Amino acid sequence: MKLAIFAHCAVDTITIGDSNYEQIGGSACYCGLTAREFKFDVNLYTKFGKDFPKQYLSDNKINLIDSESEKNTTKFAISITGADRTLKLENECEPIEYSHTKADGHLVSPIYHEITNETLKKIKDDSNFLFVDPQGFLREKDSQNNVLLQKNDIDLSNISAIKVNPEEAQQLVTGNHDEMMVALQKKGVEYVLLTNKTEVSMLVKDKVYSITLPNKDIHDTTGIGDIFCAAFCCTMLKEKDYLWALCFAGGAAQAALDSKKVGLQKIPRKGTIQNNASYFYNLLKFRDL
Repeated sequence: MKLAIFAHCAVDTITIGDSNYEQIGGSACYCGLTAREFKFDVNLYTKFGKDFPKQYLSDNKINLIDSESEKNTTKFAISITGADRTLKLENECEPIEYSHTKADGHLVSPIYHEITNETLKKIKDDSNFLFVDPQGFLREKDSQNNVLLQKNDIDLSNISAIKVNPEEAQQLVTGNHDEMMVALQKKGVEYVLLTNKTEVSMLVKDKVYSITLPNKDIHDTTGIGDIFCAAFCCTMLKEKDYLWALCFAGGAAQAALDSKKVGLQKIPRKGTIQNNASYFYNLLKFRDL
């Protein structure tokens, strides 16, 4: 099976306490490598500069589409304290250009303005299953290059699934958590995933399904949401079962956190994800909305 991913690669400087780590990342890398764990072929629509080690992605058999740019790679300085993190934009690469691709599913997960509304529309027209993580549509920077969230009236019609945290949801709709999930559904999304630190909820039709990730010590949270999205996407495409998809997504996020590793080293193995998914499946809760 094939997943087409639309997202920028990044070069991240991650600060945790007194330690600094320079890592390659961006949702392109986290989603792409997670999809490879699920044995998916990956077409990656991205842009990066000469400062990015593209061989790493090629070695992992990720198919790079028109990826090289004259501009340097998008770069963030990320400061992490527990489950909270702050971002500073240090460089922005050029936008991603769309070209037609045949794939079982499409995953759109921009990190900062690399996907225009026009590009999103073209992807929608091509896609049978489209998962969107809207973070990069909602990000803006202030005069010190600190990254903030800003309201955006992005067109969510014909989107299969979306993942948001409460702060991101508030930039798209209004209300409490349940009301925001319903409002996103009304905008045209079939599966609405809301991640609130360890609490993960999914609205399907008029039911909310939820799992709770065990609350353990958290180290590096960078890319956890991307790993979650790719695991949901791949499971949904393979199994056609949204409850297993939710459990695999939670299982992947938990496995990545449990690894206590930094950056791309935390991408978990399929077997570990599967064990966690079975655990979550037995603890799944649901309620009518």
